[in-house]
Amino acid sequence: MNRTGTSLRTRLLLSHLAVVSIGVAVLLVASNRLSSVFIDNQLRSMAAMMSGAGSSTGEIEAAVRTEFNRALFWAAVISGVVAVVVATLAAARVLRPLEEVRRVAQRLATGNYEERVPIPHEWELAELAGDVNALAEALEQTEQRRLQLVSEVAHELRTPVATLKGYLEGILDGVFSADDETLAASIREITRIERLSSDLSTLSRTEEGQVELHVRSFDLTDLVREVGERLRPQFDDNGVELSVDAGPSTPVAADRDRLAQVLTNLVGNALAYTPAGGRVELRSTVDDEVVRVEVVDNGRGLSVDQLPLVFERFYRADRSATGGTGIGLTIARGLARLHGGDVTAASPGLGKGSTFTLMVPRATADRLPTTVPKGPREPEPRP
Repeated sequence: MNRTGTSLRTRLLLSHLAVVSIGVAVLLVASNRLSSVFIDNQLRSMAAMMSGAGSSTGEIEAAVRTEFNRALFWAAVISGVVAVVVATLAAARVLRPLEEVRRVAQRLATGNYEERVPIPHEWELAELAGDVNALAEALEQTEQRRLQLVSEVAHELRTPVATLKGYLEGILDGVFSADDETLAASIREITRIERLSSDLSTLSRTEEGQVELHVRSFDLTDLVREVGERLRPQFDDNGVELSVDAGPSTPVAADRDRLAQVLTNLVGNALAYTPAGGRVELRSTVDDEVVRVEVVDNGRGLSVDQLPLVFERFYRADRSATGGTGIGLTIARGLARLHGGDVTAASPGLGKGSTFTLMVPRATADRLPTTVPKGPREPEPRP
C-alpha cells in the first residue's frame, strides 16, 4: 500500500490545496465572464478619449485584457504558493498531537505505563489525548495490581511450601518419623496450597465477571439457617457462640451455591477474628428493594484506616489469625456484585466488633446480570 497516498498529512495538504484551487478557478471563470459586463463600457470610454492618439478600441481592449489575465495568473500562482505554505503549517499543527499520541501508544506497548499525552488546545484532539491518558492510567493500575498479586501469592505460598519442605526433609533426615501426625500435618499444608489455588481461580473469574451463575428461586432464610448450622461445630470447637436469626421467609432469585459461598466467607471471617468467649450473630432483614444479611461479631473490630482495606486481596487486619487465604472477603464482595448486590463493612473501632452486611436485590431471574460459563465450578471453600 502506498503510505504517501494514505497519509493524513498528505490528505490535509491536498484538501487545503483543493480548496484554494477551486477558489482560484472560480475567480478566473467569474472574472472572464463578468469582465464583458463591468469592463467593456469603461474600455469604450477610454478608447474614445484616446482615439486622438491613434489607438483603436480593439487594441486598447486587447491590451487591458492581456494585463488583466496576467494579473490573475500571478495572483493564482501567489495564492497557490501561500496555500502550500499555510497548508503545510496547518497540517503540522494538527498532526503534532497525533504524533504525540502515536509515540505514547508505542511506549505503552513496551510496558511504560507511566507515559501520558500532552493535552492539545483543540477540543477534539484534547478528547482523544484524554482517552489515551485514561487508558494509560488503567493499564498502569492493572500492572500495579498484577505485580502486587504476584508478590502476595508468592508470600502466601512461601509459608506452606516451606513447612511442607521441612516435614519432608525431616523425614528423609530421620528427624521426623513418617507417622500419622507428620503425614496429617503435611496434608494440611497441601490442603492450604490447594485452597489458595482454588480461591485465586475464583477471585480471578469473579473480577472478570466470568463466573457462571445458576439462577433459580429459593428462600434466602433457609440458606441463612443452613450456613449457620453447617458452621456451628467450628464455633463450638473455638468456644464462640453463634446466634442465627433468619427472619421471615424471603424468596430471592439468585445462585444459591454462590450466595452460600458468600455467607460462608463472611461467617468464617467473623469466627477468625472473634476470640473464645465471644459472640457472632447471623441475622437477615428485608425491605421493598433489598434483602440484607448481617454478620455481627464482638471480636477484634476495625479501625477507621482498616475499613477501606478489608476487601482488598490478601489484606488481613490481624496477620496472626489463621485458617484463611486473605481473599475470602474479596471473593464475597465480587460474587455479591455479580448478583447486583454488594457487601459492606462497618465497625465502631478496635476491640468493639464489626458488622459485615450482604445486600441482595429482590429481583427476578431475568433482571440478574448475565455471565458466561467458563470452566468447571470451584468447590465451596470452608472458613
